[in-house]
Amino acid sequence: MSSSAFSLARLGWRPFHSQQLTLQDLDTAHPARVSSVHRSGLIVISEQGSTTVTIPPRLLESRELPITVGDWVLIEHAAPRVQRVLAPYSVIKRQAAGTDHRVQTIAANLDTLFVVTSCNDDFNLSRLERYLALAYEAQVEPVIVITKADLCADPDAYIDQTNTLGTNEITIAVNTMDTTVATTLAPWLQPGQTVAFVGSSGVGKSTLVNTLIGQSHQATSGIREDDSKGRHTTTSREMFPLEGGAWIIDTPGMRELKIGAIGSGLRTVFDNVESLAGQCHFRDCRHESEAGCAVLAAIAAGNLDPRRLASYRKLQREAALAEMSTRERRARDKQFGRITASALKIKEKRKR
Repeated sequence: MSSSAFSLARLGWRPFHSQQLTLQDLDTAHPARVSSVHRSGLIVISEQGSTTVTIPPRLLESRELPITVGDWVLIEHAAPRVQRVLAPYSVIKRQAAGTDHRVQTIAANLDTLFVVTSCNDDFNLSRLERYLALAYEAQVEPVIVITKADLCADPDAYIDQTNTLGTNEITIAVNTMDTTVATTLAPWLQPGQTVAFVGSSGVGKSTLVNTLIGQSHQATSGIREDDSKGRHTTTSREMFPLEGGAWIIDTPGMRELKIGAIGSGLRTVFDNVESLAGQCHFRDCRHESEAGCAVLAAIAAGNLDPRRLASYRKLQREAALAEMSTRERRARDKQFGRITASALKIKEKRKR
């Protein structure tokens, strides 16, 4: 064990986690928080310090979601090994990129998700809606952080654009190199609080983390001048402590963000579209050319941006496909379980 020990309260322990423990659990193990995930195991931090622990294969096989940074686990007293993974009170997750339908976890037990974009060509309202939907689905407070404000003639114009989304999250424009950024973000960086930074490559997430931590934990790089796209700097998720008592999780830049089955998150982000849809003449209105469509009427009157409807439809389709994939995967798992159980019974009969 190293000397990097923290109290459970400082690590973000909540009554929610205590309620999952029994006296027997504490007799054989102690709580620890996952600060990073590697192929060889986990690096965890606890009241005993920081150490690397292994994960029994049975735990990995039985879990629907992968263990991720921010998770709470029980570590055996007798060996540096995970005994159990505690349920998180929040988890940010997405669908794997490409044709893979696996669910990828980004961070667990978060209080705030900082959605980072910048005052250049990276700024994209439809992409912001994706991140916001993930946050609201996990019941995590989102805050939009617009970086490179010092390189922009009118950063307020970007803030005004985010205000057109109609959601209630706060938007802040910052200079990531300015040390006063810690004061700006202080309301969300209280002792025991955990925050994560997500966004595209090169928007300044790692620079922002370095400024808050006060040292260069994360490598940084600039953006390509030809298209304002960033280069990957953070290559893995890791949790860092701040002197004030909060925890920061930096994440790799995401070139593709596929949402999962996030019905409630979409309803929150597109509340104005959902409200208008409820006023349509036909219950199954598709908002294309139907008579009495309140959504199309709002667009015609200039009260709803057509981009919002297009984004809503696109994300609805993705969420429906993800839900279908989840049902199919569960059905396959159940079928495999039945086949395995039947094979074991036959094997037992033959032994007799």
